[in-house]
Amino acid sequence: MGTGGRGTSRTKDSWGSERGDVPGWVLLAVMTAGIVAGLWEFAGGELQAMLRDALGSVRG
Repeated sequence: MGTGGRGTSRTKDSWGSERGDVPGWVLLAVMTAGIVAGLWEFAGGELQAMLRDALGSVRG
């Protein structure tokens, strides 16, 4: 029995839907940068102190 052209092989058109959503990834990157900038604005001093303490304990 034939499959009538509905086999499992992929055509050029079916690959197009799996290429990804570039505007979605750009939006995700921009939103992540915004969240980091917002957190840095409110907790920047504490984050720097934590990083300094962590690096100081590793160096000995």
